[in-house]
Amino acid sequence: MEYMPLYLFACVFIFLLIGYPVAFTLAGTALMFTVIGEATGTFDPAFLEALPNRLYGIISNQILIAVPLFVFMGVMLERSKIADELLISMSRLFGSLRGGLGISVVLVGTLLAASTGIVGATVVTMGLLSLPTMLKQGYDPKISTGIICASGTLGQIIPPSIVLVLLGDVLSNAYQQAQLDMGIFSPETISVGDLFIGALIPGLLLVTLYILYIVGVALFNKDAMPAADDSFSYDAQLFHSVVKHLIPPLALILAVLGSIIVGLATPTEAAAIGAVGAMLLAKTKNRLNLKTLQEVVRSTTRISCMVFMILIGAALFSLVFRGFEGDELIQEILGDLGGGKYRALLAVMLVMFLLGFVLDFIEITFVIVPIVGPVLLGMGIDPVWLGILIAINLQTSFLTPPFGFALFYLRGVAPPEIKTTQIYRGVMPFIVIQLIAMAMIAYWPAIATWLPGQLS
Repeated sequence: MEYMPLYLFACVFIFLLIGYPVAFTLAGTALMFTVIGEATGTFDPAFLEALPNRLYGIISNQILIAVPLFVFMGVMLERSKIADELLISMSRLFGSLRGGLGISVVLVGTLLAASTGIVGATVVTMGLLSLPTMLKQGYDPKISTGIICASGTLGQIIPPSIVLVLLGDVLSNAYQQAQLDMGIFSPETISVGDLFIGALIPGLLLVTLYILYIVGVALFNKDAMPAADDSFSYDAQLFHSVVKHLIPPLALILAVLGSIIVGLATPTEAAAIGAVGAMLLAKTKNRLNLKTLQEVVRSTTRISCMVFMILIGAALFSLVFRGFEGDELIQEILGDLGGGKYRALLAVMLVMFLLGFVLDFIEITFVIVPIVGPVLLGMGIDPVWLGILIAINLQTSFLTPPFGFALFYLRGVAPPEIKTTQIYRGVMPFIVIQLIAMAMIAYWPAIATWLPGQLS
C-alpha cells in the first residue's frame, strides 16, 4: 500500500482523460481514496480536519484577488476591439516586408499578452483578422497557423499573466513548505511580483526567437512568406494610425507592470489599476455601455468560479496526497534518480511536458506543482528560476497536440480549406523554439533571476 499516492494520482489522470470536470475529479477522487485508505488502515482521517483552514486560506488570500481582476481587464479589452485596430495598423506597417505580416502578428500577440493575457481571445481574434489576409497574400497555411497559435500563447509567460499569478501562489506555499521541512521556521517568501519581473526577459527572449525564425523562413523559403505588392507606401496617415492604436495598450502595460516593478503596487493592486484602465480605454472608444459591462462581468465570474473551484478541489487532493505520505514517496523517487537536483529537475520538466499533451495548464499547476515543488525547492533550486521554467513548459501545453487549446481555438475560426494536420504541423517549429528557450534558461539561470535580483 506504500504506492497509494501513485494510485491516487493515476486515478485522477484517468478521470481527467475521460472528461470529468477538473475540480470535481480532484475532490471526488481524493474523498474516494480517503474511504479506501481508512478501510485499509493506510490513511488517518484526522488529516481532513485541516481542510477548513486550507479553504479559509484560499478565500482570504489577497494575491488571488488578482485573478478575477486580470480576467476582467482582459475581457474588457477584448470587447473594446483594441486587438482588431492594433493588428490592422501593424499589418500595414510591416506588410511590405517579406515575412512582415508574420512579424506583425508576433508583435501584436506580444502586446496583447502584456495587456490581456487571455490565450483564447488572442488566438481567435488574430485567426479571424490575420489568417485570411496571410492566406490571400500567399503565405503557406502551415506557417500562418503556426505563427498565430504561438503568438497567442505568449500571454502565458509575458506578465501580467494569470498563469504566473496562480503559479506564484502555488510556488509560494511550496517554498514555505520546503523550508519548514528543512527546519527553517522563519521561511523566506516568493511573490507573484518576483515571477512577473523574472518572466520579462524570458518572454522577450521567446518573442525574439519567434521573429528570428520568421526572418529565417522568409530568407530561405521565399515562396512560404511573400511580400505584399510593390504599390504599398508609407505615409503620415499610416504612422498616425499606428501611434494612435499603439499608445493606449502601451500606457496600460506601463501602468500595470511599471507599478509592480518600481514597488508602487502589489500585483493585486496593479490588477485593479488594469481593470479600471481597461474600462477607461473602452470608454474612450465609445464601447463601454451597460450591455458590454454585463457581458464582461458574466464572463469574468464564470472564469473566476472555474479557477477557484479547481483551487478548492486541488487543496483537498493535496491534503489527501500528503496524508498518504505522497510527498515522501516523490522525494524518494526523485532522490533515487541520482545526479542531484538537476537530474530531478530534468525529470520533472519532462513529465510536465508529456502531461501537456493531454492536460491543460490549470490541471498541471494545481496537481503536479504542489507535489514536486517542495521536493525540488528543498534541493536548493531557486524558486523564481523554477517558476519561469514551469511557466514556459505550461505555455508549450497550449501548442502540443492532440489537446493543445490554441489549436482548438484556431481550428474553430479557420477557413474550411485549412486542414487540422496543417495546424498541427505549423506549430511544431514553435514547440521546438519554446524547448530551446527553456534549455537556454535552464543553462543560464540568470536570464530569469538577474532582473529580480537587481530590483530586490
